[in-house]
Amino acid sequence: MTEKETETEDTARPLPEKEGLWDLAEEVIRFTLIALLFIVPIRIYIAQPYIVSGASMHPTFETGEYLIVDQLSYRLSEEPVRGEVVIFRFPQDPSKFFIKRVIGLPGETVRSAPEGLSVRTADGAMLSLEEPYIPAAMRGVFETTLGDSEYFVMGDNREASLDSRVFGAIPRGAIVGRAFLRLLPPGKIAVFPGAYDYNGED
Repeated sequence: MTEKETETEDTARPLPEKEGLWDLAEEVIRFTLIALLFIVPIRIYIAQPYIVSGASMHPTFETGEYLIVDQLSYRLSEEPVRGEVVIFRFPQDPSKFFIKRVIGLPGETVRSAPEGLSVRTADGAMLSLEEPYIPAAMRGVFETTLGDSEYFVMGDNREASLDSRVFGAIPRGAIVGRAFLRLLPPGKIAVFPGAYDYNGED
């Protein structure tokens, strides 16, 4: 037998049963710890998967769609932008997560009338919001002014959405992140799904 063949034979020699089981358990524990060190911080601070449930964002999102939510950007320097789709903790039950569209920003006044939805910005400018993403123009009449660090959110399916029209503005701290990636269904994969630019580019 050559030296190379001897080395190969030694390497392939099975370990005693107890030693082999212990090594396997040690490897599983080591792998689990390493995975947790990477996965847990990512899930908590960077990105997390969510599954859409309910019709409040129809037709933009449907039940069963699988989203990856960007949690990092809002933790750094960025703030929610009008038209973005965000996930937030329901103010009346923080254990529940809602998905809605940002309509009003801190310090703004949101007004709904039969002719449409408008916003008076913090610097006094008036914006009329075109909303091509909603299936039907349901125009309730209301007006609300947002405080510092408050956001007005609405679902795209206005007839079936529990949103800021009912529970009021949501605090900045309740917002978990923005919809970053739609992974399922395969035919609707998209980056920043549903986001709308009111300056004319969706």
